[in-house]
Amino acid sequence: MSRLKLTGIAKEFGAIHALDDVSLDIKPGEVLGLMGDNGAGKSTLVKIVAGNFAPTRGEIRIDDEPVHFHNPRDAQLAGIEVVYQDLALCDNMTAASNVYLGREPRRRVLGVNVIDYAQMRARSSELFAQLKSETRPRDLVRRMSGGQRQAVAIARTLLSKPKIVLMDEPTAAISVRQVAEVLDLIRRLRDQGISVVLISHRMPDVFSVCDRIAVLRRGTLVASKNTHASSPEEVTGLITGAIEAA
Repeated sequence: MSRLKLTGIAKEFGAIHALDDVSLDIKPGEVLGLMGDNGAGKSTLVKIVAGNFAPTRGEIRIDDEPVHFHNPRDAQLAGIEVVYQDLALCDNMTAASNVYLGREPRRRVLGVNVIDYAQMRARSSELFAQLKSETRPRDLVRRMSGGQRQAVAIARTLLSKPKIVLMDEPTAAISVRQVAEVLDLIRRLRDQGISVVLISHRMPDVFSVCDRIAVLRRGTLVASKNTHASSPEEVTGLITGAIEAA
């Protein structure tokens, strides 16, 4: 069974062909590395899967059922969560408050609805434990390392029990130790049966954690193959055009 299946996905912005006939198949618990140069179409493809854009042509299936997204909320309800490169965290708030941002649980106190901070902290603690992260619910985000910030962003996606998590450059601009933490978080997602699409320019990260690599060049899919059957040299050639396809 396919967790996510894209067939003949195309996206046109007037005369600009951002994507042309892209087909991908991602299994449950699989980590797919999506690579390509700037302008290759990676972000456009992810925005289509996330419900930000509607494809000009093509079909999206989740668990072998066709889906049509009119907005990001539709994609979220279908089990798709996104961790954007900027993480969209509030530095002045705690980890628990960021995990629940916009989805705060409430309880009645003397006839008044108030935010249930105790529930937020308890559930956030469970999610951090699930990810084997040392992040604590009461920690302020502004005092966190890059790896801890990623843990908060990923824990937020787990609230809705996602089937697919799309991650945009999660290891950009952080230290080597923090990169290792983030790659471990991705493995935790995979071990829970969650499919992950990892957009990255960092070849060592992709070959370390991904089961398969897909390469886009000028809006066209030029390769989709098992990581162990490829090499950094081949992927570089595919990205630059030195190798036409694989």
